[in-house]
Amino acid sequence: MNGRQRTLCLSGSNDNKHRCLPGIFGFVYMNKSNNVEIEILNLNKSFRDNHILKNLNLKIPSGKTTVIMGGSGAGKTVLLKHIMGLLKPDSGKILIKGEDITAKTERELDKLRSSFAMVFQFAALLNSLTVGQNVGLGLKERGELTQKEINKIVDEKLRLVGLDGKQHVMPGELSGGMKKRVGVARALAMNPEVILYDEPTAGLDPFMAGNVDELILDLKNRLKMTSIVVTHDMNSAFYVGDRICMLHEGRVIEEGTPEEIQNSTNHITRQFITRHSVQNTARVSDSGSGGK
Repeated sequence: MNGRQRTLCLSGSNDNKHRCLPGIFGFVYMNKSNNVEIEILNLNKSFRDNHILKNLNLKIPSGKTTVIMGGSGAGKTVLLKHIMGLLKPDSGKILIKGEDITAKTERELDKLRSSFAMVFQFAALLNSLTVGQNVGLGLKERGELTQKEINKIVDEKLRLVGLDGKQHVMPGELSGGMKKRVGVARALAMNPEVILYDEPTAGLDPFMAGNVDELILDLKNRLKMTSIVVTHDMNSAFYVGDRICMLHEGRVIEEGTPEEIQNSTNHITRQFITRHSVQNTARVSDSGSGGK
């Protein structure tokens, strides 16, 4: 759709304890298909006099990738924090698997949060730890597994994102795209049911951005994982998204398939797509060969 080159090598090994299928980044361990559907009903949130979310309604289907786009201040980050139970709304409901999480206790919310994982915009790796230590940090903090068990999971997740053998490398030795993949591996290590990506291609040249997009798409297809992607990258949004929603001034003003959004007649949506498509084109021109 966007003309990117996407040529990646196949590699990997089998494991008798898992059903393995070949994916673009190696053999992918299949999880059970989850049924995490998220429905947001008439959500409102204000900070003092600033009304951020305004009767927001959105349905996020299970096992699919929903892309959330919108300008600065549209409410994207605040919405993600509500979905993860980090903020409570002033009014409205957030239904996850049919249960309203806004009525849950803090202990119940802690259990909910363990089923979510976030891939941060700039990976948020600890430079003093190796790649393997970064990926296994959450498991170590949880304190439920031995170091041998943690190492096995770390190896599996790094292999899953195409970074087999990088366990002992320091983050400073990695490219931007590799750091993003380490961030994804760290998220997957927690065995989440829902994974959230915050600007996953930000700061990457088109070649590396294409690799990250392929990874997001491959994980969704192989693991059947519910994914939420916040991005300004139009190429990425239209490539990885099953559904795309446009936030503006705290409301979802339009949602649909990538094709429906590309052909939108809403002037705000059209303006946003045109502006950010121009910015993406400028980055492609500046990158030359795309970092090959």
